[in-house]
Amino acid sequence: MPSAANVLLYAAIAGLVLYRVVYQQIRGTLLTRKALVTMPLLLVAVGGYLTLKALPGASAAELGLLGADLLVLAGLGVLRSTTTTLTERDGTTFQKGSAVTIGLWVLTVAVRIGVVALGTALGVAGALTSASIALALGISIAVQNATTYRRIRRRGLPLAGRRPALSR
Repeated sequence: MPSAANVLLYAAIAGLVLYRVVYQQIRGTLLTRKALVTMPLLLVAVGGYLTLKALPGASAAELGLLGADLLVLAGLGVLRSTTTTLTERDGTTFQKGSAVTIGLWVLTVAVRIGVVALGTALGVAGALTSASIALALGISIAVQNATTYRRIRRRGLPLAGRRPALSR
């Protein structure tokens, strides 16, 4: 059972991801190198730390479940990237998500919940399953952003080092 501090941490991570990633993708946002790297790096660092703390008590089955979870969520990251439109605006790339992007985010959350439910049903969901939430989201977003970066490079779109001032 996760501690109250862990539950608060997971709630904070969820709120941050919902705003900084999902909401901004749907309304549209100017992309920078920093924006593409910061969120996934933060999530992978926090999630990696929590995951490493839970590793000693993890079973082989729980490790396998985590591996499958990470592979599926990485694949969903690639798919989410391909559903956003990329255009040039204000000296950088503007990204806007679609209804399909929203659907894939819902599917991402459903897959993560499904993995926890499957692990619980099989009797293999332990501390690692809950401790790896931030890691799983971070990897999924990192893969999405890496795919987006590749799309930006392939199309020859600009990518600012920092957020440009909006033109009026």
